[in-house]
Amino acid sequence: MSFGCSVGDIIKVLELANELRARFVDCPQQFRAILNEVTGLSGVLRDIEGSLCQHELTDWQEKALLPVLEECHNVLIRLGKIIDENYCLKTTNSEGLCDKSRRVWKRLNWEPKEIQDLRSRITLSVSLLNAFNGSVISKLTVATKAGIDRLNRCQDHREEEAVLDWLTPIDYTPQQNDFISRRQEGTGQWLLDSNEFLEWLNQSRQTMFCPGIPGAGKTILASVVIDHLCNRYHSDHTIGITYIYFNFRQQYEQKPEDLLSNILKQLLRGQASTPQSIKTLYDRHSHKKTRPTIGEIATELHSVASKYSRIYIIVDALDECQVSDRSCKRFLLELSKLRHQTGVNLFVTSRYIPEIEKEFEGSISVEIRASSDDVQRYLEGHMSQLPSFVSHKEDLQEAIVTEITQAADGMFLLARLHLDSLIGKRSPKAIRIALKSLQRESKVTSDSTKALDTAYENAMERIENQIGDRTVLAKQVLSWITCARRPLTTSELRHALGVEIGTSRFDEENLPELEDTVSVCAGLVIVDKESDIIRLVHYTTQEYFERTWTSRFPNTQTYIVNVCVTYLSFDVFETGFCQSDGEFEARLQMNVLYEYAARNWGHHARRASIKESSIEEDLILSFLKSEAKVSATSQAMIAFRNYSGYSQRVPRQMTGIHVAAYFGLVGMIMGLLKNGYNSDLQDSYHQTPLSLAAKRGHEAVVKLLLEKGAELESKSDYGRTPLSWAAERGHEAVVKLLLEKGAELESKDSDYGRTPLSWAAEGGHKAVVELLQSHCLTPSPLTTC
Repeated sequence: MSFGCSVGDIIKVLELANELRARFVDCPQQFRAILNEVTGLSGVLRDIEGSLCQHELTDWQEKALLPVLEECHNVLIRLGKIIDENYCLKTTNSEGLCDKSRRVWKRLNWEPKEIQDLRSRITLSVSLLNAFNGSVISKLTVATKAGIDRLNRCQDHREEEAVLDWLTPIDYTPQQNDFISRRQEGTGQWLLDSNEFLEWLNQSRQTMFCPGIPGAGKTILASVVIDHLCNRYHSDHTIGITYIYFNFRQQYEQKPEDLLSNILKQLLRGQASTPQSIKTLYDRHSHKKTRPTIGEIATELHSVASKYSRIYIIVDALDECQVSDRSCKRFLLELSKLRHQTGVNLFVTSRYIPEIEKEFEGSISVEIRASSDDVQRYLEGHMSQLPSFVSHKEDLQEAIVTEITQAADGMFLLARLHLDSLIGKRSPKAIRIALKSLQRESKVTSDSTKALDTAYENAMERIENQIGDRTVLAKQVLSWITCARRPLTTSELRHALGVEIGTSRFDEENLPELEDTVSVCAGLVIVDKESDIIRLVHYTTQEYFERTWTSRFPNTQTYIVNVCVTYLSFDVFETGFCQSDGEFEARLQMNVLYEYAARNWGHHARRASIKESSIEEDLILSFLKSEAKVSATSQAMIAFRNYSGYSQRVPRQMTGIHVAAYFGLVGMIMGLLKNGYNSDLQDSYHQTPLSLAAKRGHEAVVKLLLEKGAELESKSDYGRTPLSWAAERGHEAVVKLLLEKGAELESKDSDYGRTPLSWAAEGGHKAVVELLQSHCLTPSPLTTC
């Protein structure tokens, strides 16, 4: 809407406010407060309308009024969308008379924080309009200008937050809060008092490497270091403190560029405002829906880092980074450059991994090992978890602390598992017997892995001995947490467990309680309260299950696929593609598992087809043939919250064969082709299934589609060919296959005029570059160079 400052423009906003007031009739109690805010806005708009009829505005007053009117309009438009999302038509029939339709309010599923934000924005606008109206009458413009400045600052803050979230949505603060909350007072003080730590703390450009065996408490000590630094330098804005918590469940979002973006984001939060160069980078990439290169991120990081006198970077669990694909090495290389060019102190924890240890040769080093005092503090602080009779026997408490501390042998995790094993004991004698068993087991082996495996075997034995459905529930919980492609929230897990395979809707009466999902797992599962993530107690728990999975939980991937596809097939998604961010976000909020299921079901299906006997092809094909449900799923599959309008900047008209190609599902594509699907169908970005398969590196799908006659030189938006996409992403096997089929080497995209070779070179894919060059030197009859 184009605004001016005339009476007519005021009337337009006033009419919009009055229309919303009318639509709020019979609204639920939750909307009453904001209805009052809209009513107040209508009143002040009427006052200003009257004033403008009697006074002519100065140039400054017009400039002051314009942003307030625009803000009012934007807030009212958003409120209208929220009403649309919570309003529906209901048909009634009264005593055999004809059907009648009326508007009714749905069961509310809104975002309270957004409503509170809208209320605050309306309240601020009302205050500014009142002040403005007074200034028109009495010329008191100073207060009005201050209010306008405040409004502009709020708008600037929202824009800066959008830029920071675009850099990376990942925030490690909740994890830090969770970890430090578990610390017993005094834990880790030995590290803070050590000469090595004090040297690292007080001297510039120092690196401290702290390796330790699994379960030694490295993550808790990293959180202790972070907390110590934050308390020490909380009032010194020249000191930057950033941290990264690696997680084996989040490797797909912890690539070098993601990690550097996160460090950059944390440093930017310590600055008064976001530099213009960052905003320019955002504008350049968000327009074309691209991400900044690692070089662009590094440049901005060095620029921002130079504004600090010293920066501390804490990296926990570096061993959980992807070492195999050189991501870890590239990340450390960029940190090394940053450390030598600016005042960066680096603190790293890791298990003993030769490749990682080599990177830190010559650095300050301290082995992380749970001290006896720290283990005893932990046990004493958690003694209340044991049966009540323990609290009445001091000698039994002393025995528990002594025996478990000795058996733990420097491992916090083992101490925790041993303590958990005593929770179900029914008498002091039973506990003493269990303690003697721990003593015998600790003497048998000093190997930390074997000791942990024994503790896990004991936990699984307790799970198997549970009564009723508790064992089944425990195995489902462990299956989901272990095999999920990212950490799950408690709500996501509960909804996954509540899905009844093959049904057409979700029944909330089938939701298990969170307390039950945790308690049935014998201490192997914990909840991070700050982040609301439910996870295995330790990385070694994951490794244990990966070693024993086939015997304990066969066909788990198939089970997860069936749950996800059932969820995506619910009748509620027959409405298809959402037409706005608000509508899309409401869908995700009302259907908790939808985002995970849409983005990951195909990955589970591909693993199931490889590792397990079979997958439910009929269930999946039925879903893929549903145009509306596939359209809805494709939106959730691709859309990421990086900018306004993100949910609409994704391809539409994706079909089942597009989605199957996206995930690399050969069997599903064969089934769809047999059902008459065209292998060259295009979505709204003109992408064919072949383009998607090539882009994502699915060689078997590319081969199948080419054998079925798919167009080799199909061009998506900007003139990108399958070869161009595969070369950019570094998929050597796909590039080789396309070249063997005669793909055009010199095809150029319409945007940058780049060939597949130039795309591969820019991405640093040496093997693909060499392959393209060799093919150029010895061209086939179908190619030219």
